[in-house]
Amino acid sequence: MATADAKKTTKRTRLNPEDRKQIILDTSARIVSEEGVSVLTMDRIGKEVGVSKSLIYAYFPNVTQLLKELYARELKALRMLQVEAADEATTFEGMVRRVTHVYMEYIDTRGMLLYRLQSEPSITDGISGPTYYSRATAVNYVAEIIHETFDIPMDIAVAATDISYGLPEAGGNYLHRKKADRQQIEDLTATMLIGSIKELAANYQTRLRPLKRGKSE
Repeated sequence: MATADAKKTTKRTRLNPEDRKQIILDTSARIVSEEGVSVLTMDRIGKEVGVSKSLIYAYFPNVTQLLKELYARELKALRMLQVEAADEATTFEGMVRRVTHVYMEYIDTRGMLLYRLQSEPSITDGISGPTYYSRATAVNYVAEIIHETFDIPMDIAVAATDISYGLPEAGGNYLHRKKADRQQIEDLTATMLIGSIKELAANYQTRLRPLKRGKSE
């Protein structure tokens, strides 16, 4: 009788398809973050989730498509948080520090998940196009702010933003590898970003400054 009662109390809750799909993606995210893309298989995911491999295939035709959806989900979530942080800022420095904080917080909780996904061309192919959460869109968004704030030509602002884009990633990588103090790395990364843009603006304005000559006697 006790065994029957135990079976009743441990009856499995039936998940709706979308919830189960997110569990599959969450499990895959954890595996990739901790061990890398190469170890991920449908068998491994099924065992970790506690379902058959055939059920995983019912949601995703292959591992590559699963990782594509995971990458799109993670990138979209991060970009939305960054845009929200940027919209709340009232100064350029405030914007950089808020956006950097969001990124470092993401790395602190998700590890190198996004970095590892981005390193696989088969995963990022077709996702880095002109979507509202793509790199190109993020670069243009920040470049427009730099252009208006510092009166720098848009093409130079785009180039500067695109080049500096890798700095937060490098900071996040260092944070993860060295288990460093997050606030320290966050401040360091933001300071380098702010300083480089301000120096660029100062140098550009200096080059455009009219030459003053003394009056001829």
